[in-house]
Amino acid sequence: MLVGELGRVLAPFGLDLIGVATPAAYDALVPASHRLGAHAAATRSIVVVGNGGGAFWTAYRRHVASHPAHADRVDPLDDFTTAVMEEHVVPLAARLAIRAEVHLPFRDTTPPISFVHLAEAAGLGRRSLLGVLVHPEYGPWMALRAALFVDVAVTAARPAAGFDPCPSCPTRPCLTGCPADAVSHPGGWDVPRCVAFRVGRADANPCVDRCHARVACVYGRVHRYPDDALAHHHGRAFAVMRSYAGSGVSGSVT
Repeated sequence: MLVGELGRVLAPFGLDLIGVATPAAYDALVPASHRLGAHAAATRSIVVVGNGGGAFWTAYRRHVASHPAHADRVDPLDDFTTAVMEEHVVPLAARLAIRAEVHLPFRDTTPPISFVHLAEAAGLGRRSLLGVLVHPEYGPWMALRAALFVDVAVTAARPAAGFDPCPSCPTRPCLTGCPADAVSHPGGWDVPRCVAFRVGRADANPCVDRCHARVACVYGRVHRYPDDALAHHHGRAFAVMRSYAGSGVSGSVT
């Protein structure tokens, strides 16, 4: 009942991907630092909420059109997500007498939650050479928006069960599509090389408004995000990369 009702409530906001993982399945995939363990003692299921394609962005733009000042917020898309969860999902759980804790990928938690691993445990996608999740229908054009830790056992479809995108791809255009040559097989995404290329060529950067390797992926091309959505997400990622490059800290950018 919960998954079906969530689908009904979230459909107008373009949140059309709903999967379910158990805490045990998630803990089996992550390093010890991310395991839920006793922190999820009362949790029987974790409901993962996301979007495939551009419907979520369309809903967000519709909200901004009605509330123009919203676009001036520091994190307008995150705030929109938060509002949807608080105004629609939390009341739904209360009506169903379900205890639900809402966790969002842009908020810190203890222990930290890996939404990529959550989605894999829920059968919503598999990681690609690019490091991003790939869905059998939507390809890399999916995003994870929230997770509900609930005290009831629920189930949902697992569209990516048994799916492993890159080994079965004969052409791998993502490799040649990257202007920085930062994607390789089997190495995957070379984050320092990507950052160095993008930050070092800020004035003539072919990657300024999109990841060409992601656009080149053979999966889900008809569901590619709209150009203004690509520019929004890529602009925010670029700001993180600039901060990362300036800090001198080695590691990955997520």
